[in-house]
Amino acid sequence: MRFSRIILGNWRNFQHVDVSLQERAFLIGPNAVGKSNFLDVFRFLRDLVIPGGGFEKAVADRGGVSRIRSLAARRQPNVTVEVMLEENGGTWRYRIVFAQDKQRRPLLKEEKVWHDSELILSRPDNEDRTDPERQRQTHLEQTFANHRFREIAGFFATVHYYHLVPQLIREPERYTVPQRDPYGGDFLERIADTPQRTREARLRHIQKVLKIAAPQLRELKLERDEKGKPHIVGNYEHWRLHGAWQTEADFSDGTLRLMGLLWSLLEGSGPLLLEEPELSLHPEIVRYIPQMLQQVQRDRKQRRRQVFISTHSTALLQDEGIAADEILLFKPTQGGSEIRVGVAIEEVCQLLEAGLSPADVVMPYTTPPDAIQLKLWNK
Repeated sequence: MRFSRIILGNWRNFQHVDVSLQERAFLIGPNAVGKSNFLDVFRFLRDLVIPGGGFEKAVADRGGVSRIRSLAARRQPNVTVEVMLEENGGTWRYRIVFAQDKQRRPLLKEEKVWHDSELILSRPDNEDRTDPERQRQTHLEQTFANHRFREIAGFFATVHYYHLVPQLIREPERYTVPQRDPYGGDFLERIADTPQRTREARLRHIQKVLKIAAPQLRELKLERDEKGKPHIVGNYEHWRLHGAWQTEADFSDGTLRLMGLLWSLLEGSGPLLLEEPELSLHPEIVRYIPQMLQQVQRDRKQRRRQVFISTHSTALLQDEGIAADEILLFKPTQGGSEIRVGVAIEEVCQLLEAGLSPADVVMPYTTPPDAIQLKLWNK
């Protein structure tokens, strides 16, 4: 299953969005235009269905409806999230509309589900009207109510967001959130909790790639210290015969981020949200990230996963294999940010067909018009 289309109304930066989605999507735009907020839509859908989550908590974790609703919404109180899903030729469609009541609590205004164009859930229904407190929860999050569309809930639960912070891997005691941490606080624990054969196979795969980025790396494995804490240990070629062993505390930021990126690609099967994967990496490594993604997709065969990547990297966008329909171009306007698919922009299509790289074509759209004035800044 994959997301094939998304429609947003008054979500964060966006007053209205309606875009088609491919297996890969490259989110490109200037700072503060809403790329992270766009990725957060998929995290919101996941948070509706994961254990300990649900509608009220998902909204509260984002600061409430007032923080979610676009500043450009003006008098329109409702927030809309609608997604279309494809699976083996079949289609699903899920729509949720919400606002807040006079006590500023989230209130479900609409929840609908279609399967192959047949409407199988429509709320509010008569029971909701009789008992308005029911509009504090979605049917999607309730196992007794979602039996006809539980596949959607299962799919949303597989969404994984990755934006690893190397220092959290080196100092996991900073990690206090009990759930899976997208910033890497529980990264070593997740590796340690993976069945041994699977873990060792993944580490061998990662080691091959890391050896290209860091040729002196000879071996990679997981060990536990005397207190039982897991550590990633690497053997580096050294003047000593058997090299030198180092733990994650000694690894560079780039090594840890690349390791985390590769692990995240191998770990799950659902949609993967990558926030600026180029950080701390050499441009010559970054430029091959799109091809690495494609290779993992080919290796997975029936477990191909959808990947959304936000990036500012010219090196990453040098890959001529990036198609126009994989480019989501973000543009700020007075009425909120807009998103256009590259294939809908004639100039983008013409320049790509002429042989220019995506970086050459789309990066000029994202450059702040007065950026040159930064060099004149003084305090």
